[in-house]
Amino acid sequence: MRIHTTVLAALAALAGLAVLALTPAPATGADAGGRPGDVVSSAPTAFRTQPGVATATKAWRIAYRSTTATGRPDVVSGTVIVPDDGRQGPRPLVTWGIGAVGLADGCAVSGRFPQGTVREAQLIHLALRRGWAVAVTDYEGLGTPGDHTYTVGRSAGHAVLDAARAAQRLPGAGLSPDAPVGVVGYSQGGQAAGWAAELHASYAPELRLKGTVAGGVPADLPTTLAHNDGGTGAGLALMALAGQDAAFPELRLDSYLNDRGRGQVDFMKRNCVPLSTVARLFRHRSEVTVRDPLADPAWQLALRESSLGTRSPDRPVHLYQGAADELIPYQVGAALRDRWCALGAPVEWRHYPLDHVDTALAGIPIALDWLAARLADEPTRGTCA
Repeated sequence: MRIHTTVLAALAALAGLAVLALTPAPATGADAGGRPGDVVSSAPTAFRTQPGVATATKAWRIAYRSTTATGRPDVVSGTVIVPDDGRQGPRPLVTWGIGAVGLADGCAVSGRFPQGTVREAQLIHLALRRGWAVAVTDYEGLGTPGDHTYTVGRSAGHAVLDAARAAQRLPGAGLSPDAPVGVVGYSQGGQAAGWAAELHASYAPELRLKGTVAGGVPADLPTTLAHNDGGTGAGLALMALAGQDAAFPELRLDSYLNDRGRGQVDFMKRNCVPLSTVARLFRHRSEVTVRDPLADPAWQLALRESSLGTRSPDRPVHLYQGAADELIPYQVGAALRDRWCALGAPVEWRHYPLDHVDTALAGIPIALDWLAARLADEPTRGTCA
């Protein structure tokens, strides 16, 4: 067998997102030609943190080459944003893993930045105000052909690293391949950032990665899905199963679902759904299935393949978690810290007595201060000891 969740879904909930019908990124085929990170297409766009309010930035919507979880070439969409501050010469680049926004192509943030309807844009703007450029991936299958591989860690890690490559290769962006690079992500984006940190040495060693910020990380999907069965994130758990099935169609999710489950997955694939709505789609997995996919060895293997902590990041990591996180159990974040520390990674660990959203909001300023020090080559020993 080939089998190698937000600020974030929860911020989407706070925004009260309606169903969106945006134009996807240009449909572009992926073939064996070109390199991961090569720009397939680009067009000027706008980055706004709220509707109708411009920011002092230049932005491009791009499609770029990447790699699926199973090693096949694909094309992913994203956005490159550069401060329009008159600065000359190289500037740091941050590649950003966005939190969960949905499964439909219209949910892709590259199409929503111009409308100012991406709540996480306010956090991204904090990085831009530091003079950093930011590359934001939409991930595999979100804004491009195919289904979105939500929670498939390897695919997301590739997309984050290749977004940095694409930003550096984008004509007109003025970004140098020799400039320092940072990775940032929370929730689904935290998983993507964690995978980018683990894959850097083997997949994109030419990137001058200086450090990774990862928060609210669903590092252990079986434990996270079990925690959310019947809980606040029950709908996100079903989305996660659909995302795994998109990457590994041999899992045949449809054969495990009853009519209600199939209808809800179809609804998710056609809409951008706020967390509050997703969570009410069902209470327990047993309500939407005829048999439990998590009891099947093939599903167990697929979910374990997205686990973090089996290899050491080769650069420092700032890892943070909410002790009252209702979506990602505290012990999942703490266990990832322990695994990375045991592997010798320099991990800076912080925890907050807060829920999922509040941890994201409280943690990001501290995390960006930490990243600024890494981008300036200030040493860190982490807190593992």
